[in-house]
Amino acid sequence: MRFYQATTFLFPRSYERRILFVCFGAVHIPLIACIVLQAATGHWQLDTLLTLLVATLAGTVMGLAAIHALLAPVGQATLMLQAIQMGERIQAIPQGADDLVGRLLSGVTIAANESAARIERLVDAAERDPLTGIRNRRGFLDSAEQVLRGRSNAVVALIDIDHFKRINDDFGHDTGDVLLKSLARRIEDHLRRSDIAARWGGEEFAVLLPDTTLDEARLVMERLRATVALDTDLGVEDRAVTFSCGLAPVRSFAQLGDATKQADAALYAAKNGGRNQVQILGL
Repeated sequence: MRFYQATTFLFPRSYERRILFVCFGAVHIPLIACIVLQAATGHWQLDTLLTLLVATLAGTVMGLAAIHALLAPVGQATLMLQAIQMGERIQAIPQGADDLVGRLLSGVTIAANESAARIERLVDAAERDPLTGIRNRRGFLDSAEQVLRGRSNAVVALIDIDHFKRINDDFGHDTGDVLLKSLARRIEDHLRRSDIAARWGGEEFAVLLPDTTLDEARLVMERLRATVALDTDLGVEDRAVTFSCGLAPVRSFAQLGDATKQADAALYAAKNGGRNQVQILGL
C-alpha cells in the first residue's frame, strides 16, 4: 500500500498507466547503465548500444502489451463491481485461475450472486402481500405490464368479499385474516398459471386473465364464486362466504387503469344488485 500511495502522483486516475510507466522505466535500466558505463570509461561500443536499444524497445513493447492484457480482468472486475453497486444484474462473469486475479473474480462472482439474491428478495417482499402471500397491487401492476405486452384480449376482474366487515365484527379480525388467506389460496388454485391474482386492498382481490374473452372470464369467475360459496373450510364457522365480482376487458397495459375503473363500477353494480354475483357493465 505504501508504494501504491507513493506513486499516486503518476497518472492519479489511471492505475494501469502507472504500472506501465514503472515497467517502462525498469526495462530501460540495463540500457541506461550501459550508456553511463561507456560514458564514464570513454569507450563507446555503438553496435552493442544499438543492439541493446533495439532489444530494450522490443522488450518494452511486448512487456507493455502483456501487462495491459493481464490487467484487463482487473478492469473488468471493477466495472462489474460498479454495476453491482448500481443494482444492475451481471449476466456473465469470467472465471479466473487460482491466483490473485482469479480470487478477485471469484469475489466478484460471490458479490454478484449475493446482490442478485438480495435484490430478488427485496423485490419479492415489495410485491407480495405479507398476509396472504400473493401479489399486492404493485406486484399485480408490474406483472400485468409484462403479460399485457403484445396481448390483444384480456379481462381484469375485481373481487370483493360480501359482508366482510360483519365477519370481522362477529368473529374477530383473526378470523377475517384467516378468511383472506384462505380465499387467496382458492383464487390462485382456481386460475391458470398465466393468470395473475393479487390482493388489491382490504377485502378486495384483483385477477388478470390474459388471452380470455369476457364470456370465458365470466364462466371462470362464476365457477370460482360457486366453489367459494359451497366451501365450508374457509375459516368462518357455520357461515357461507360469498363474493361479488366485476369484469372489464383490457387490451393493453395503457388501458389497464380505465379497465380497472370499469371493473370497479361493475363490482359496485354487483353489490347493489344483491351481492354473490358476477357483473359486466352493459350486459
